[in-house]
Amino acid sequence: MAEITKLWIADKMRELMKHNSIEKIRVTEICKAAEIERPTFYYHFKDKYDLVAWMFYHSAYDTDIVSVESAAESMNKMKSDIIFYRRAYEDSSQNALWHYMLEYFVSRYSHLAKEKLGTEVLDTQLAYSIRFYCMGAVGMTREWVLEDNITSAETVVQMMFNSMPESLKQIFFTE
Repeated sequence: MAEITKLWIADKMRELMKHNSIEKIRVTEICKAAEIERPTFYYHFKDKYDLVAWMFYHSAYDTDIVSVESAAESMNKMKSDIIFYRRAYEDSSQNALWHYMLEYFVSRYSHLAKEKLGTEVLDTQLAYSIRFYCMGAVGMTREWVLEDNITSAETVVQMMFNSMPESLKQIFFTE
């Protein structure tokens, strides 16, 4: 039931974002649109930024982060919901979506690297390389959503993978 409620609230947030930026949307408006009380909202999310981050996580969860096809499919979904993602990426507050995305992808790549290397702890250089790569990939995704109406998702993902540090390519793309 909680998942259904979260999806309902997210759907109403997406509708509100068609008309306003995140900064201009208030929790009161989200509650009104979703026909819920404020405690219900706060039971599921700590604030509107947490809601937007959850919406991103929910859409990115099934993405294979080392597959051009899977990553491109996710980026094409972003393009199909371009108003939401543009509004989310336009936000430059301390709770901006790109901060959540950065931490999300650093966590996913770190987990995958640990799994492939059979270790519990990554060395400092490898952890830095993952963060460095993710920061660039998230930044370029943001730029693509906000400014690029020409380059295909497949091309963007391939360029990202091509730009990955060799130490990471050896972990993620060799058997």
